[in-house]
Amino acid sequence: MKNVTKFLALVMVLFATQSFAQTKIGHINMQELINLMPERDSAVIKLENYAKDLDETMQGMQQEFNTKYQTYQQKSGTWTAAILEAKTKELQEMQDRLQMFQQNAQQEMGQLQQTLYAPVFEKANKALEKVATDGGFTYVLDLSAGAIIFKGSSSIDLLPQVKSELGIPASKTTPTQLPSQQAAASAE
Repeated sequence: MKNVTKFLALVMVLFATQSFAQTKIGHINMQELINLMPERDSAVIKLENYAKDLDETMQGMQQEFNTKYQTYQQKSGTWTAAILEAKTKELQEMQDRLQMFQQNAQQEMGQLQQTLYAPVFEKANKALEKVATDGGFTYVLDLSAGAIIFKGSSSIDLLPQVKSELGIPASKTTPTQLPSQQAAASAE
């Protein structure tokens, strides 16, 4: 509540100054822009292929564990105490390796995703910065961040201009775009 009060006070101060009349505000949905970029598509394909390789390795390890566990269940009654202890320890070590592999795989996927997406985000940010600078915008709000309480008609949607800057066809939309968003995009 304090933050809302501070925000409203700041807005009132901005309205009271003449410099606000010169303020140009734009907005963009950066997530939508990123989803439209062909570089993102290639990053997704690389991530999917890497995930598939990791999954195949994990399935192989899991299958080996399951086979040894079935053998353990079938023969444990006939084994001596020493063999039973060794087989139990072997299964526990295999299970620990499976868990460690899964944790490492998740970390590697996260790191690879960051590595592959970094140039995509950088390119999108540079294009937005160019369009905002060329257009004389003071502020650009990211609608995908979800922090926008109100979007007035004086705020300009920069998505079409940034798409143009990146060479993305104006007609290209994300599959999750609502029909009303598609109609608005085609009207611009």
